[in-house]
Amino acid sequence: MKQSRQTGPTEKFLAYSEKLHKLSAGGNRAEIRRAEYETGLMAASRFVELNGVVHHYHDSGPADAGETVILIHGWDCWWMWWHHIIRRLNANGIRTIACDLKGHGWSESDPRNDYSKHTFPDDLHALVEFLGLDRFHISAFSFGPLVALNYAKKHPGKIRSMVLFNFGYLDNNPFIEKVAPATINFAFNNLLRKVGWWLPTYMFARLVLAKNTVLFHDVQIGFESLGFCAPEAIEQTTAQITSLAVTSTVPELVERADMPILFVAGDGDPIMTSENTRRLAGYSRKGKFVNVPECGHLITLELPETAGRLVLDHVLGNAASAS
Repeated sequence: MKQSRQTGPTEKFLAYSEKLHKLSAGGNRAEIRRAEYETGLMAASRFVELNGVVHHYHDSGPADAGETVILIHGWDCWWMWWHHIIRRLNANGIRTIACDLKGHGWSESDPRNDYSKHTFPDDLHALVEFLGLDRFHISAFSFGPLVALNYAKKHPGKIRSMVLFNFGYLDNNPFIEKVAPATINFAFNNLLRKVGWWLPTYMFARLVLAKNTVLFHDVQIGFESLGFCAPEAIEQTTAQITSLAVTSTVPELVERADMPILFVAGDGDPIMTSENTRRLAGYSRKGKFVNVPECGHLITLELPETAGRLVLDHVLGNAASAS
């Protein structure tokens, strides 16, 4: 493992900062509010080289907090999908570390073009070591839980608790394994990613993925993530999450996990169904299942108050002071 070191910001971060500066100087009232809010968030952004790739992470909350939560975003997303939850946790005295996986958000793409599933947990471990974290909590959604569970397998005893959103038993077969990657890549890399307007992307998310109307600012956050993700990262992670070799290992990963896990499902999630989440929770030694009514696949933006409360309650219930 290469030595981790603090670095300056990435080009993606600098370009986004300039974009917000222009909005603040010449935008309408809503755009100015957005620019001021996001610029404030960016003050807590940090950059570190992990395993040869510069990563972005957002570090906020009390420096002397008793509990720390690492937030891991989902497939084709970025750290800012957590901004509501960050605010809720920080307000209750909890430190948050929201990281961008390589090839996502403000993290650089991998110059080796390696987005294999073992590299993300290795990067997470390098970040944990760099920050000097002893024990901590993890909250993750969609693809993020796969990173968290593989990290837990390699580093038992480090994680106090986990909250896994919109992640369940992955039903798979040879037909899905063969057809799904090409279909998903075409939809995201060849269609949605090349659309320069937020509305078509929002309509797809609203009609297919979500069960609730999302705030316009959060629509913009979701749309921005498409432009930040490396197409190669999407291609490779798609092939992995639809691979029988990967999906067949998920129940075992959950069985091996030695910490309390809260599995949270959206009752109307068409991707990771509530029933499949319930099924996966049954493999956990210390698992608990929560079904959220009238919710789809995008809970952190659809129902941020509910998501924030669930994370906060689970962290406090499994804090060092509660053990």
